[in-house]
Amino acid sequence: MTGYDVVIVGGGAAGLSAALVLSRARRRVAVVDSGLPRNAPAAHMHGFLSRDGMPPRDLLAAGRAEVSGYGGDLIDDTVATVEPGFRVRLARGDTLETRRLLVATGLRDELPDIPGLRERFGRDVLHCPYCHGYEVRDQPLVVLGDAGHALIVRQWSPEVTFLPHTSAVTADERARLTARGIPVVEGKAAGLVVTDDRLTGVQLDGGEVVACAAVFVRPRFVPHSSVLADLGCARDENGWAVVDPTGRTSVPGVWAAGNAVDPRAQVITAAGAGSAAAIALNADLVDEDVRLALAAL
Repeated sequence: MTGYDVVIVGGGAAGLSAALVLSRARRRVAVVDSGLPRNAPAAHMHGFLSRDGMPPRDLLAAGRAEVSGYGGDLIDDTVATVEPGFRVRLARGDTLETRRLLVATGLRDELPDIPGLRERFGRDVLHCPYCHGYEVRDQPLVVLGDAGHALIVRQWSPEVTFLPHTSAVTADERARLTARGIPVVEGKAAGLVVTDDRLTGVQLDGGEVVACAAVFVRPRFVPHSSVLADLGCARDENGWAVVDPTGRTSVPGVWAAGNAVDPRAQVITAAGAGSAAAIALNADLVDEDVRLALAAL
C-alpha cells in the first residue's frame, strides 16, 4: 500500500504535464500508464510551439524524465478499479492510496469499416488537418463522409475530392462544395489502393479508383472513461464526463483532463489542460491541509 497526494491515470501530454506541475509543487505524485498513446501511429506531431515535428514518443520520453527528475513516480501498469476514498488497484496487483485523482486516459478513434483504413491511420489516413494538413499540402486529397471536413481540408490543397461514402449530401452542402471547387464522387468506399507502401487511391464499390495521396476521415471519438464512470462522475448526453474549466468532475476529489473529456484537444491543448488541473488540485489540497492543521490545534 502506497500513499500519494495525487494519482494520475494516464501518462500522455495531459497526465505528464499535470505530474510535472504537481511534482514541482512538492506533492507526492504517481502516474499510471500502459504505454499505449493514442498518437502512437503518427511519426511526428505538429502545432506544439517549440516542439513542432517532434516524434510523439520523444515528447513523452522527455516528459517522463522531467517528472521523474522532480520525484514523481512512473508506474507502467493499468488501473483495474478505483474505490471511493481513493484506493487505486492496479492490474498487476499493487494498490495505491491517494488523496486526489486525475483521470487523463484519453480516447479511442472508431473508424469506418473500410479495409486498410485502420492499418494506415496516422500515416496517410488522417483525421486532423491542423496536425497533418501542411505535410500533404497541394497534393490530391480525399475527404471521406463529412462535407464540412472537406471544406476545412480545402485550405491545404486545391485538389480535394469528397466521397460521401454512406452519408447523404444536402443541397446546401453540395452548393458549398461546388463553390470551393470540391467535386463530389458518389459511391461507397470499398478499400484503399496502396503502391510500394504509399497510398495512391480509394477504390469504390463499383471498381472506380479516386486517386489521392492522403485520406482525411473524422473518426467517432469514444472516451476511455471507465474509471470516471465507475466513480459515478456526471456525464453529458454523449457520454463525456462533465468538468469545470479546471477539469473538476462532479465527484469530490476527482479531476479529468485531455482527450478523456475533450475530443478536440490537440497535444498542446491537452498539456495545458493538465497544467490547469494540477494547479486546481494543489489549491484543493492546500485548503484541506489548512483545515487539518486548524483541527489539530
